Amino acid sequence: MTLEKPRIAIVPGDPSGIGPELIAKLLSDASVLALADIVLIGDDHVWQQGAAQAVLPLKLDAVTEDDLTDREGLTWLPLKTIAPAEVRIAEMTRAGGKASLLCLDKALDMAIAGKVDGILFGPFNKAALTAAGMDAEDEHRYMARYLGFTGYHGEINVLDDLMTTRVTSHLALKYVAANITSKAVENAIGLAEQTLIRAGNSRPRIAVAALNPHAGDNGKFGREEIDILEPVIAAAQSLQKDVTGPWPSDTVFLKAKRGEVDAVVTMYHDQGQIAIKLMGFDRGVTVAGGLPVPIATPAHGTAFDIAGKNEANVGATRQAFDLLVRMAKTHLANRATG
Repeated sequence: MTLEKPRIAIVPGDPSGIGPELIAKLLSDASVLALADIVLIGDDHVWQQGAAQAVLPLKLDAVTEDDLTDREGLTWLPLKTIAPAEVRIAEMTRAGGKASLLCLDKALDMAIAGKVDGILFGPFNKAALTAAGMDAEDEHRYMARYLGFTGYHGEINVLDDLMTTRVTSHLALKYVAANITSKAVENAIGLAEQTLIRAGNSRPRIAVAALNPHAGDNGKFGREEIDILEPVIAAAQSLQKDVTGPWPSDTVFLKAKRGEVDAVVTMYHDQGQIAIKLMGFDRGVTVAGGLPVPIATPAHGTAFDIAGKNEANVGATRQAFDLLVRMAKTHLANRATG
């Protein structure tokens, strides 16, 4: 393996959903293996199930962890996580959640040991993960805890070359304004900048969305823009960072759509999610921003309504893989230079 070609661990996600099918479709493209060495983690019957659903051949070449560093191309690390009879297509099950966590844990262990340079996972089902014992708000916080990472991190949504971070996330709207603090805004801007640099953008252009209608209209509709956002943006600009705003949230994504910015920092969950999903739901990617290991997944869910029907669109999975490869190359290069 060379510095230009990272090794990516891939886990299937919930075996009852579209994850195994998506990975089979991803691997059917020869250009994928030209970009990275890949190790599949999980049960043989789950991977073959995905191949059968996609009507595509999949040859599993088993390896051990000790042999992995000497192997290139596509390999498979066998892991028994779920019995064939326990896989119930299009159903949320505890067994499916347990299998998801076991595969994810193994991928994280391998990343900690330096055996892989990035992790791609198929869609998880949060209810199944919770039923299986995930005692965290979501998989991102679970992964941070597993990695022993206590620094700032958060979910980043990506569409093509555009990233979005958010100051608040899974929080009731009535609590949002109280949680828009200078430090929280600084963290969200920093997370966007760090992730874009990790993906190869040396000088990201970052737009900050306003909280209030018309960006507060000079305080008429709220003072968060004047008291919090403007000073944070000015401080970033004083450090020669390309950060602008606060822009009214009903127009900032027009700038993004025209390619004038590389990232939008939003104030709350749906402020960015609605725009991103309207712009390209089938290409959206979620990145575990801030974590010491590059980790990405398609932004959509397990899609139980089409599971097993060979209807899953591989677009977002391919976008996640391509972005992950770029991030993994940076990760690999940084590790090589100490």
